Amino acid sequence: MNPPAPPLRIFHIAAQQVIESQHWPEQLPEQGFLWLAIGRDALQQQLEPVQQTLQRLCGQQLVELHVADLLNLQLPSGYDYTAQYDLLVFRRLSSWRTAARTEPAPAAAHGRRKARGPVILRRIDTSPVGMTLFDRVLLTVHPDDMSVRDSYAARLLEASSQGGRSAGAQLPTSAPDLMLRLVNQMVDQYLDLRRELNRQLDHWQAELLDPRTRFANWSAVLDARITLHKLDEICEDQRSAVQDWIDALQALPDDPSPAVQRERDLLKVRSRDVLEHIERVVRHVQRLEHSTEAAVQMHFSAQSHRANQIMRTLTALTAVFLPLNFITGFFGMNFEFMPAIHNSAGLWWAIGGMVAAALAVIGVLWRKRYLASR
Repeated sequence: MNPPAPPLRIFHIAAQQVIESQHWPEQLPEQGFLWLAIGRDALQQQLEPVQQTLQRLCGQQLVELHVADLLNLQLPSGYDYTAQYDLLVFRRLSSWRTAARTEPAPAAAHGRRKARGPVILRRIDTSPVGMTLFDRVLLTVHPDDMSVRDSYAARLLEASSQGGRSAGAQLPTSAPDLMLRLVNQMVDQYLDLRRELNRQLDHWQAELLDPRTRFANWSAVLDARITLHKLDEICEDQRSAVQDWIDALQALPDDPSPAVQRERDLLKVRSRDVLEHIERVVRHVQRLEHSTEAAVQMHFSAQSHRANQIMRTLTALTAVFLPLNFITGFFGMNFEFMPAIHNSAGLWWAIGGMVAAALAVIGVLWRKRYLASR
């Protein structure tokens, strides 16, 4: 069993070095910036030390309404700002095993309803990550499992140990750059989910269109459609939040310093890259929704086609036996004088007539392609 993640991790990122601390800093470093990463429950318990630290480092505390947003589990992705800081809330993809903790009562019941479905659908659960951006301080508020924080912190420390580069990735140069990298990592979790979703939906499509199987997993298909629609709404909120951030960047006046202006341009490029990743997720989710709907419609079309084939076969058999029934009914009438009824060859004439009538009907049906195999 893995040990619980520490509720607070503080990183000083400067040049090609990352230094981690577990104590609140007394002042801003001369170079670089600070990343304060704290859990949501820890923020609620240590709100006063957090506010005092931000006042000491940045000269500004969090607005009370923004504190409530950071502590809200149901908050959608969004962007807000004040004169001193920006606030970006981004819903990250959480593991289905921790869904019961991140979404208390409704999600637990929803999880029980979806327990019959595949594991991949239970993984599509989200929880908000709040990012408060000051000039040289980034405060991030994470769910209790801290997966986003710890995974990116491991990459930072590895890059620092290798002189600032790890697998071709540079250390973030500023607090806004770090925020965008965290957002990009969360978006990549949605992109990684595409392959498993495709595999599951392809399996369902094959079952829906296979004439030899009797598909009965309709509850899972309905859950998939509901979950994909929910994922589409989440991605739309994410796209709106990042677009608002880009608009705020573009509204800034040009800086006379070339270095500062270049850093802003790089932030715009990275922001547009994050937005493009989100749009890829949106397009893919919409394609999956359309594919699921098309598979269901094709299934019912195939069922209707098979029913039509069965009815055509039964109709052809009825047409073949109709003259035979007429002949047997005619000669079965209780009249004393009937043609060929007392003739020794009458039976064979009747059988020959029945065979000839049946062959004639079959020939007509075959010519009109009612009995064709395709």
